Amino acid sequence: MVMEPSFYTSVPKFQLKFISLSKCITSLQLNLELPTFLYYQYDLRYVDVSQNNFSGTVPTWLLGNNTKLEVLILMGNSFTGPLSLSLAPNSNVSLIDISQNKLQGQIPIGICPTFPHLRWLVLSKNAFEGNIPPCLSGMKDLLILDLSNNQLSGKVPEELITKSSLTILMRLSNNNLGGNVIPMIFHANGLRDLYLDVNNFYGEMKNVDVSTFEFPTSLREIDLRNNKLYGDLPRWIGNVPFLEKIALSENGFVGSILMEFCNLNCLDFLDLSENNLFGSIPTCFNPPDIKHVHLQGNRLSGPLPIAFYNSSSLVTLDLGGNNLTDLSHNMFYGFIPSCLGNLTLKTKDQKTLTSYFVEASDVVEDILPYQKETRWRGDGLQEYPDTYMEEWVQFTTKSRSYSYGGLILENMTGIDLSCNKLTGQIPPELGNLSQIHSLNLSYNNLTGVIPSSFSNLKQIESLDLSYNSLSGEIPNQLVELNSLEVFNVAHNNLSGSIPEPKAQFGTFIESSYEGNPFLCGAILHKSCSRINSPSTISTISDDKGEDDLGFLSSGNASPPVVSQLEAAVLRITSSSDVFNYHEDLCKVCSCCLGKKFCYDLLYQVIT
Repeated sequence: MVMEPSFYTSVPKFQLKFISLSKCITSLQLNLELPTFLYYQYDLRYVDVSQNNFSGTVPTWLLGNNTKLEVLILMGNSFTGPLSLSLAPNSNVSLIDISQNKLQGQIPIGICPTFPHLRWLVLSKNAFEGNIPPCLSGMKDLLILDLSNNQLSGKVPEELITKSSLTILMRLSNNNLGGNVIPMIFHANGLRDLYLDVNNFYGEMKNVDVSTFEFPTSLREIDLRNNKLYGDLPRWIGNVPFLEKIALSENGFVGSILMEFCNLNCLDFLDLSENNLFGSIPTCFNPPDIKHVHLQGNRLSGPLPIAFYNSSSLVTLDLGGNNLTDLSHNMFYGFIPSCLGNLTLKTKDQKTLTSYFVEASDVVEDILPYQKETRWRGDGLQEYPDTYMEEWVQFTTKSRSYSYGGLILENMTGIDLSCNKLTGQIPPELGNLSQIHSLNLSYNNLTGVIPSSFSNLKQIESLDLSYNSLSGEIPNQLVELNSLEVFNVAHNNLSGSIPEPKAQFGTFIESSYEGNPFLCGAILHKSCSRINSPSTISTISDDKGEDDLGFLSSGNASPPVVSQLEAAVLRITSSSDVFNYHEDLCKVCSCCLGKKFCYDLLYQVIT
């Protein structure tokens, strides 16, 4: 779409009922204005001018000029100022979306009498402040309310949760709202999705006798992350049989994960991370469709339920920072289970957490008979996410640790078992993970050889086996891994010639192989004819040993890691050495003692 000249003032000879100009602006000009011809439209029922960078104040004249208007979508523009409503009541409007703009001030209380039959109200991602208008509680037709990502404060009107007509979604995330919201949740009858995350809500999550009142069994999604809630995890959660997603992370919950969680057979997303939970995960916890489990940053211990090993639906399992029997930065010991090779890594279309539904008002199907079908397909008309549950994963890959979230997770598959006390050989069955992108087994005490079956990992981009006790030669078949960007086998007992420097192996530098005194090759400045092989080279045994992982409930760093830490410190002999070796020191130290201790120690060494 190219904007018309500002001097164009002729009145159009047509009257539209439906107009969608979403993402249509091709001009690079800033501060664009709405097309002039819209001023002369008086019979519009559906208007979508979203994501065009239009500026100025909210064009409320569209509502004044078009008394039959039902849907107004202005999201993703640059409208500024307060939301002023000095209009006569319009009983036809059912959907208003002015999200992702730059509106300020308070949400006008006149919004309720002006649009008495409003069904969808979306004002998220602006800068609204002040209280939530209490009149919203009395809107009899309101199904969806999204006021998230503003600067709203005060308490949530109690009747907005307990007695309003909201049956689909109430989203108040990322504001400055406060008060004790727990009693309201007990009476959220009819509401499906409740998002109160990243606010200042407080209160104890008490156990209540759900037989004494009508418990809200309609709830499908509850997000209370990053508030000031505390107490034991509530047993009443087991009385919400159709609960699909629950997030209680970054609060002050204590105690154990209760057996009542085993009743949640419809659960596909669970986030209890960053609390003070302890004990083991109930062995009966086995939701058949579970996809995302986040339990990191607690004090959980004990074995993992066998269901996690056999799950065909699991996409994300984040258990770091516990005393559990799996995944990185725990205190695991024992063998790597060969059944990990049976994991079915999801393709992109199966992994995504967010799908879409569109169910606006029954917008005059006589205008466009195909309109409702088009909305369900999502072919260009307004779409809204089926879930707002956000997922973030701290993951170490390509020698760096990052937090990943959003759509990028659709393209990630990986296993991180680093920084534990795992022993035994690497199961050849891990070579069956043909879709994996990252495998990190570093900082353990693994022995035996590198499985030649790793040549089947055709999609792998990062393979880190450093800081173990692996022996034997590096399989030449690995040069077939054309997607490999990071390869690290440093500080093992490997021997023989490094693989030919062709394809991706022509890009790996000396640090990928250092700490293996019996490795040779041009990149190591060692001639293979002058290197003596070690007297004993381990081979893969037919006896794979116990196919299980164990845990330590407490303890210090394992001796191999401590010796590496000491070696890293001893190598620092001058100011220049400090900068040469500080990264190596922090890698070892942060694995076993934490990053803060690492940097404190490094500062003491430097000074």
